[in-house]
Amino acid sequence: ISKIELLDNGKLGDVTTGFVDGELLNQFSLDEDEQGYLRVAVTYMDEEYKNNSGIVILDPSLEQYSLLDGLAQDERIYSVRFMGDKVFLVTYRQVDPFFVIDLSDRKNPEVLGYLKIPGYSSYLHPISDTLILGVGQDTKQNEWGGVSTEGVKVSLFDVSDYSNPQEVASFKVDAENSYTPIQNDHKAFLYIQKNNLIVIPVNEYFSTRESE
Repeated sequence: ISKIELLDNGKLGDVTTGFVDGELLNQFSLDEDEQGYLRVAVTYMDEEYKNNSGIVILDPSLEQYSLLDGLAQDERIYSVRFMGDKVFLVTYRQVDPFFVIDLSDRKNPEVLGYLKIPGYSSYLHPISDTLILGVGQDTKQNEWGGVSTEGVKVSLFDVSDYSNPQEVASFKVDAENSYTPIQNDHKAFLYIQKNNLIVIPVNEYFSTRESE
């Protein structure tokens, strides 16, 4: 990770480079606090060669300052959202753990609470200080003991109690084979705050071939 100084004359100044173990999901995986500490959400390979997730905090010189790891063994980060000194994180493999993580003590970040529900959220959007909307896929256990997707799902999470986040409402698209571009492109999501309205594009896939 490189931090590049932008000078008043439009030229580039000093370049500071640091490193984290793991992969970042997207631009929402990075966030800088008011004192210049960079918080990074990563998925990495642990000692058992399984996916795992964590939060790395780098100081203004991009040296590792603290680490919260081992959040969800054998799972990857599917969405992340930093809000002040809190970060909300979704990992997924078979169920959807929704984590609430406190970063107010930079040296000792900690998990305050989590919620496990079927499905997963690929995009998180803050509606208010206590409500977060998740957009992703519903899932179900299949006949082979694994998990298959069921179509687009929208979840509303209440995080007013950080230690006990709740899914207070959800919407599922009827078509099983449905997908929303929001899962890969957050710009496809539209929230009209003055009307308290969200707009979600959905693609549905189905066969028009008649069964014999």
